[in-house]
Amino acid sequence: MTQLWAPSQERANNSNLQRFQDFLAKRGRVTANYEELHTFSINDQESFYEAFWDFAQIKGQKGNQIYLNEGHMREAKYFPTGTLSYAENLLFPTSQKAATALLLDREKGEPEEMSWTDLRELVARYQALFIKVGIKLGDRIAAMVPNGADAIAILAAANGLGAITATCSPDFGLEGALDRFGQIKPKIFISAKSYIYAGQKVEIQSKARALAKRLENLKLHFEFDFVNSQPRDLPKSGELVLKQLPFDHPLYILFSSGTTGKPKCIVHRQGGALVKHLLEHILHCDSKAGDRTFFFTTCGWMMWNWLVSGLANSQTLQLYDGSPFHPRPKILWDLVDRNRLNFFGCGAKYIDAMSKSSYVPIEKANLTSLQTIATTGSPLIHESFDYVYEKIKRNVCLSSISGGTDIIGCFVGGQPNSPVYRGEIQGPILGMDVRIFDSTGKKTKVGEQGELVCASPFPSMPLNFWNDVDDKKYLGAYFEEFENVWHHGDYIELTSNGGYIIHGRSDATLNPGGVRIGTAEIYRQVEPLKEIEEAVVVGQPKAGDVRVVLFLKMSNGYKLTPELIALIKSRIKENASPRHVPTIVAEVADIPKTRSGKISELAVRDVISGIEIKNAGALANAESLALFVPALNAAQI
Repeated sequence: MTQLWAPSQERANNSNLQRFQDFLAKRGRVTANYEELHTFSINDQESFYEAFWDFAQIKGQKGNQIYLNEGHMREAKYFPTGTLSYAENLLFPTSQKAATALLLDREKGEPEEMSWTDLRELVARYQALFIKVGIKLGDRIAAMVPNGADAIAILAAANGLGAITATCSPDFGLEGALDRFGQIKPKIFISAKSYIYAGQKVEIQSKARALAKRLENLKLHFEFDFVNSQPRDLPKSGELVLKQLPFDHPLYILFSSGTTGKPKCIVHRQGGALVKHLLEHILHCDSKAGDRTFFFTTCGWMMWNWLVSGLANSQTLQLYDGSPFHPRPKILWDLVDRNRLNFFGCGAKYIDAMSKSSYVPIEKANLTSLQTIATTGSPLIHESFDYVYEKIKRNVCLSSISGGTDIIGCFVGGQPNSPVYRGEIQGPILGMDVRIFDSTGKKTKVGEQGELVCASPFPSMPLNFWNDVDDKKYLGAYFEEFENVWHHGDYIELTSNGGYIIHGRSDATLNPGGVRIGTAEIYRQVEPLKEIEEAVVVGQPKAGDVRVVLFLKMSNGYKLTPELIALIKSRIKENASPRHVPTIVAEVADIPKTRSGKISELAVRDVISGIEIKNAGALANAESLALFVPALNAAQI
């Protein structure tokens, strides 16, 4: 693959990764390169995580043991006698360099800044409300809120008291939110009255009140005005409570997409989330105290939780709530320039959409401050790598990263001291024993596709699933496929450069003629075409085999013609293989997505196969499912 970027020697020498290697060397552990450092992080987890705790200046007590693993990786423990407060690390970072904690932007709102002092004040006021209601250790607090200061304050206030937070974005439907919050029975539910998206004010007060009425054991429904920035009807602040709790104390509950049934309620431990996030922020994103960090996300995607932990490294967080294309595609790049952002994160689909807009950042924006661009949510196709370096910025580390809600972080991702190759994720994340297995559990060769697995424990494994009797769902989700090896469900290959290419989800893998095909290989041929806005490809059982069906949402002004179908099939055949060529190509007006913006291949596959969609409320646009059977039938005429 073509090398697109490499760090200068000065940048590599000044990186956090190099400083960490120097830090280890002073402790007698010399690592000559990233490969040796990664091996050390797997083979001597006790020394590695103790050193990282000290290097990251995590506040808390490590305890008398760092790592305990006596059997199944499900039972591994990190800092089993240690204590800390996630909220304390957020609100009182050791190396605080910037006066500003949060940069707050939203549609139709004036830019705001929030100091660390003001953030702590808002946390204390929410905490006073929680105490008034009688929140105790282990109680749940649910929030349906936009991406703003309140969301972070709610999380910190709850953790300071030992409560557990669960969030979703305001665009969730009533049933979708109930499927999540209803399972965990929160004592407090917090919601905004409205938000603005694509220029339109969206009222959610009636939906939130209807939801509150259906939540069992609810003691308080608290509402606030996000759009008009009205003063919160909160008690006056008291003294901050920052309980020192075990490393494994539950921090928050995240939810699986839930498109095949009620979402899994994934409980994450406070220490695991903090260590995992800081490791990625500091060592893999090279973010330093005082840096300004942005990720375009809502409170319904795990990348929001990941972003928030940057405060513990004294990073200033840029928050944005609204459409990334309204009123113009330049909106997010204006933020980079105006606020001198160092790190820009987004979904891979955002980069694809930018490439089809008329706005060219490299010609219109300055972007001098920008050091790293990170993408996730779906595989970043090769052509999008080209777009970033040709149309956004040439001297930037493009980190395609991949992990999941399940681990609240990444398996593979950026390495700031290594080159970026076209189409490749740079390498494994420290502490993640990433391997690729075939269906029999044997390790694949370089260039062969297989299942992404993790063969050793790591701190951000979920604590448990809520209400999961005998750990049945947990073990079934991750350890059913391979004995004592975490099976994540991504289809992946290792390249000759030591990088990775994700080929899609295993459960969405196509299997025509018994040959497994990753969906990303087809998207790569289709998505660069200007005529196509989005695509979804699925396998449909047919006559004892599986046929490949490709659905296309066309760009404005374009129609799916026989000539375009022929071009698409030709591109796929020539650049992928004859087996990748779809049997059916059909046009649809919309494509279903989860609330975090991921295309739902499984929902499309099921609906055209006559399988009931058990939880359409988990989709942002469930009405689009009705389009697929008629489109398929029309294409077959």
